[in-house]
Order: sequence, then C-alpha cells, then structure tokens
Amino acid sequence: MSGRMTQLLNELRVLFFQRISNVDNDMYSTAFIQDVLLITKELLRMEEVAYFKYDDWTQQFYMEATTGAFQKSVLAASDTLITQWNRSENEGYIVPDQLFMEIEGFQAFISLHVDHQMVGLVGFKEKTSSAFSYLQEDWLIFSKEFATIMETVLCIAKTKHKEQRYKQLYRVTEQFHSSMNMTAVLGEVISTLQNVYPTFDYYLFLSQDSYGHGNLPVKELDYNSENVAAMQAYLTGKLQFEDDYTDRHSILYAPLLGKQGVYGVLQIIAPNSLLFPPSELDFITLLANTAGSAIENAQLYQQSKRLVADLQLINETSHYLNSNTCLNDTIRFMKRQIIQSFQANQSGFVLLSDDGALQLLSESSSFFETEDAQVYLSFLKRKIEEEKESQFISDVTVYIEEVDLEYRSLMAVPMMENSILRGFVVVLHKEPYFFSFDMFKLFQSLIHHSSIAMMNSILREELEKMVITDHLTQLHSRSYLDRQMCESMIADDQGTFILIDIDNFKKVNDTYGHQVGDEVLIQVAKVIQRNIRDTDIGARWGGEELAVYLPKVDLHIGLRIAERIKDKVAEQTNPNITISCGVSYWSKERCNNVKELFKRADEALYIAKNTGKNKVLLQQCDC
Repeated sequence: MSGRMTQLLNELRVLFFQRISNVDNDMYSTAFIQDVLLITKELLRMEEVAYFKYDDWTQQFYMEATTGAFQKSVLAASDTLITQWNRSENEGYIVPDQLFMEIEGFQAFISLHVDHQMVGLVGFKEKTSSAFSYLQEDWLIFSKEFATIMETVLCIAKTKHKEQRYKQLYRVTEQFHSSMNMTAVLGEVISTLQNVYPTFDYYLFLSQDSYGHGNLPVKELDYNSENVAAMQAYLTGKLQFEDDYTDRHSILYAPLLGKQGVYGVLQIIAPNSLLFPPSELDFITLLANTAGSAIENAQLYQQSKRLVADLQLINETSHYLNSNTCLNDTIRFMKRQIIQSFQANQSGFVLLSDDGALQLLSESSSFFETEDAQVYLSFLKRKIEEEKESQFISDVTVYIEEVDLEYRSLMAVPMMENSILRGFVVVLHKEPYFFSFDMFKLFQSLIHHSSIAMMNSILREELEKMVITDHLTQLHSRSYLDRQMCESMIADDQGTFILIDIDNFKKVNDTYGHQVGDEVLIQVAKVIQRNIRDTDIGARWGGEELAVYLPKVDLHIGLRIAERIKDKVAEQTNPNITISCGVSYWSKERCNNVKELFKRADEALYIAKNTGKNKVLLQQCDC
C-alpha cells in the first residue's frame, strides 16, 4: 500500500479517536462526516468526495454531505443492485460502468453497511475524468478501512437515534399513564408522531366514539366503511399496509391494542415512499400498543367513575323513594333526576289503566299533553305491550316515517308489578343518537329500582283516595269534608258552605229504579266537579244529599256558584231533575263554628225544599 494511502488512513483514525474521546463533540453528526470527507479529499487529491445516505422510505440515495457544491442529487438504485451490494464479498469500490450516469464525474463508490444492510455510499471524483487511477489492491485496502470507520460512526448514530426514540417513547409512556383523559392520550400520540415524522399525515379511527376530541384528526371507524385495511387492523389486532405506487405513498394501520381489546386504529400516511422500513415498525407498534393500554386505562377509570356515580344516583333515588313521599313528590323527584342525569329534553310518566287507556301522571313534561306526543305514546304502548321490553331507539324516524317528529332520540322502560305491565317512563331528545348505550343501561336500572317505590306511591294514593272518597259519586267523604273545613277555619279568613239535596229523589227511584237513582247521583256529582275549583271540596253528605265547601270564598261568589250548579243540574241530567241548595257563610268577624255552619245550611235547605224546591236560599248567622 502506498505511503499516501497509509497517511490518509492514519489521519482518519486520529480524527475518529479524537472525536470519540471528546464527549462534547457530536461524532455522528453531518459535520463529522464532512470533516472525514475533507481530509479524504486532501490526502487523495480528489476533486470532490460526497456522502449519499440511503433512505429506507424511498429506496433512494440522497446527497447529505460533500466537499464540492452541494446539490440535491439523488441516486436511484434497483433492488438487484441493493441485493448485490448487501453481499459481503462485494464490499469495497464500485466503478459505475453505466450505473448512476445522472451523477456525472464520480468514478468510484464505497458502499457502507450497518447490520448487513446498505446505509449509504461515498462517491469519489478525481480531478481528471480519465479512468480511476488507484491500484485495485490499494483501493480495496483503503475502502475496507475507510468503510470500517464510517460504518462505526453510522452504527453509533443509529444507536443514538434508537436511544433518542426510546427515550421519547419512555417520556410519552409517562405522559400516558399520568393522565386518565382519553383526549390527552390521543393528543400525545399525534404530538409524538409529528415530532418523529413531521412530514407525515395521521388519523385516528375510533370505534363508536361519542366523545369530542377538540382538533385531533379523529374519524369514526364504521363497520360499513370502504377502508378495508383499517377494519382489518381493528378486527385482527395486527399491522396492515396499503401501498399506492401511483401517488407514491405508503399507509400503515396500527391497532391501538390494550389487554382487553382494540380501541381504535392509528393511520400513518408516509408521502413519497413505497413501503414502511422494518426498523420503523417496532417503534410505531410500541407507540400504538402503549397508547392502546393508556386508552384502556383511561376508559376503565372513566367507567369506574361513571359506575360510582351511577350507584350513587340509584342509591340516592332509592333512599328518597322509600321515604313514603306522596306520588307527586315522587314523580317530581324522578323527573329532576332523569333530566339532570341524561340531559333529556322531555320526560313522561305513563300509567296503563285496566282498559288499556293511557294515563299521564301530572309531573310529566307538558309536551306529553300535546297532540304531537300522542304519536310517541301510541307507538311505545304498542311496542312495550308486544315485547314487554325496554326501548332504546337512536332515531325514532326509522320507525315512524309518516310524520315530522321534533324529538329523534328515545328511551323507554316499562314499569312492572308482579310481572304485570303497569306503565312506562319515557325520555326524549331532539338530536338523533344522543343517548349512549351506557345511558340506556343506567336508565333501565334507575327505573327498575324505582318502579316498586312509584307503584307503592300510586297504591298508597289510591288507598287514601278510597278512604276519603265516596265509592258511588267519586266525591269526597263527609269525614274528609269535616276535617278540611275545621282546618280552613283555622288557617283562612272566610269560606262558604253549600248543602245540596236532589228534589223528589224518592220519586226517581220509584219511577225508574234504584240503578237509575244511582246514575242521577253520579250525574249531579259530575256537575259539581265541573263547576268548582281543584281547591274546593265536593262531598257526599249522605243519601241523596251532597255538599260543597268553598274555602276563602266570600258569600256573594258562593251564592253565584250555588246558582250555577243548580242551573247546570237542571240542564244536564237525564232523567231531568232539580236540586235545592242551602248556603251558609263564615268569616273571622262572624261566628266560625263548623256545627253552626252545617246547621244554618241545613235550615236554609229545609226552607228551600218546603217553598217550591229548585232554588238557592241563604241562612244568615244570628251572631
């Protein structure tokens, strides 16, 4: 070997060992490669020495450093050539011989390998364009020694690159497991990929995703999607590839895999590349699997929080409903819980009577009293009676097409008592697909736990109503009337009492029979109910006598109400009958004894009956 070649190798060794011993210098940087090229150029007296780095993504060589004028030169290598260079016996120099004609003037190349894979070329251009002047023996010795130095540098650079990648992966893993927020995890995935592959495009395919993720590139993973590769990655849990030779880009689909399943698919689009290098797949797979585990942990954490909240809701509801509250309070409480928990627009509580008629409980949303609501109620009545199951409908227009519906999302749960359908609870929302399946399961659980309490409230009110209600006329009992009047005389300032008797009632019974007589009593009772307020009290006094108490009503208004009832009875009964009324009045300034009030009304009624009937008379207080 010539002295000049020996000197060059010694210079390169000195430079290498100086750099490797100095921790402050970056020996695997482009600057170090540039120094090697300059020394080589001077000692070999070359016109130019250039380093071409092999790009795994595009399978081409790109000029990365040169002693001459830098240009964006590209060496396109065939698969055959790469395979040939990767054989150990062909290490050393290459004379072009019709290869790389687009890089004019380079007469020789030294191929560089790391882990038996081509990583780059060093090209040599002499000052004269004649044949390469170095002896083959000297050049082979130099090329091996030169390649050893360069390959050592590149191997260290590759190790450093891997170290930086895994440090970044470790940092990302720490970020993943310090957050229980799914959006934060997904954002960290995208941020990491943007740092590692800044020129790539990324998308996250998530299955049945119901969460907002800000500006993240999230797409829904649809089972009917034409993206077969994404669905295949989701179903198999394995990497999938798509190579587009026309547009020159490669697409990777990496499943976000946790211990319990796949939570989505990460799509990475690499432009200007034909395939994903194997060296990159390990990093992407680790990142995707780490993200999948973090998403799984975040979902489990959110699920556990949701379950705790659901149990608290059910426990709070059950505790309240078992406190023997009245029906209206029970339904009002349930309505508030449902609206808050499910963000529903409307909530309805519906009972089914023995004849199949729908009875809407008073605390239901006012929407259910409209004609538009009847479409929903009729549909649900039919579905629940047929199936005896809860209904979870994301878009009700699929089932009801003939009308324009304001509310699209629907959940309904039947209320059962001893396997008998007693009614159902329904919630509505304007947006389709608003209620999630988790909401539906909670709604089911809430209503199932509450049904017994609500049925008990209904039965308790029915029992109380039976105690204070006359079975025939459905007016209040006399005992209830007495109690309410006593309370009114303590709390109120005045009130009017009307005692009513059906004229010639015995004649009605004798003429038409007692069954018609009962019907007449019912007709009169209905007239009374239609002509008094909800706060007024209609009662059956006894036999054919009925009574009305008007709390807080002065005498003049009380007399007008009595006259109106008398006139309506004469108009609306069949067989046609009349009534007589005795009226009495009390106030704080006048006597307010209940017995005296009854006595004066009875005296007035007696006079009315004996002075022509079908009239209203007032008995004034003597005090």
